[in-house]
Amino acid sequence: MIDLSTHYLGFTLPAPLVLSAGPLTEDLDTIRRAEDAGAGAIVLPSLFEEQLAIEGHDLDHNLASNANSYAEALTYFPDRPHYALGPEAYLEHIRRAKDAVAVPVIASLNGASSGGWIEFARSIERAGADALELNVYYLATDPARSGAEVERSYLDLVRTVRRHVAIPLAVKLPHFFSSIAHMALELERAGADGLVLFNRFYQPDFDLERLEVVPNLTLSSPAELRLRLRWVAILYGRIRTALAVTGGVHSAEDVLKAMMAGAACAMMTSALLQRGVEHVHTVLTDLRRWMEEHEYESIRQMQGSMSQQRVADPAAFERANYVKVLRSYAVRPRPPIIAR
Repeated sequence: MIDLSTHYLGFTLPAPLVLSAGPLTEDLDTIRRAEDAGAGAIVLPSLFEEQLAIEGHDLDHNLASNANSYAEALTYFPDRPHYALGPEAYLEHIRRAKDAVAVPVIASLNGASSGGWIEFARSIERAGADALELNVYYLATDPARSGAEVERSYLDLVRTVRRHVAIPLAVKLPHFFSSIAHMALELERAGADGLVLFNRFYQPDFDLERLEVVPNLTLSSPAELRLRLRWVAILYGRIRTALAVTGGVHSAEDVLKAMMAGAACAMMTSALLQRGVEHVHTVLTDLRRWMEEHEYESIRQMQGSMSQQRVADPAAFERANYVKVLRSYAVRPRPPIIAR
């Protein structure tokens, strides 16, 4: 019998396919259907640092009537009604999700500074979340702030949260670091139990008629998976921290590639938004079929088999392959133009 189980953040998941943080996991019925379809774990939608700031601002306003003292930047974020779940509702959602399913329920905090995260991370733990995913979404735009300072802020945040909660801690990273491998090792030392590769920074667009910068959400495509595979394959075996792939996972083939690179699990949202949460069952059925045809008995048997440390040509992940790929593309000559 095919064994799809895998280990992530200290838990044995029944399957390597996990629902990532997003709108699907706001709904308890969808969470139940995902478990029924075979999902190995559920990551709840992110609670944003700005939501905690808004709650704190409201309290300050009621007590001191000092609205003008609050940071002007807060006006750029949505008002409370635009957030699906406020802080208290989020904690209740954790409790209900834990009652609804048997697979691990992972909470998610999205922000860039420790701020109100610390106390709320404790509240998340008390609410019963099995683990916490820190989605550190920070875009360094200040030219006076060095890369080293940005990295230090990530590490300080992880160390601080780690000191205050006992549940497993995963960190969702962007791919913009100058040395991803070094940063991964430092995050492990700071107390991260898992790394989720990679965060997708949403790019704004321009409205040429109104001359405004407008938000633009594009769902992931399988082409985005390659960046994740490369870095999981490079990191596998070099750090002890569990690795998860998110972004570009749409099919059983994508899950297989993630496992062979060395991931503990593959996270999915875009494909489920497009095809419905029952697509989880389709992916896992295809996964079992492929494993049977290729005589794999378990996920663990294939994990890391295509990592940099195990492939015949480790340079395939580095600069040598870059040169080879560029030289492999030949421009086809155009047929001559015949004058008439």
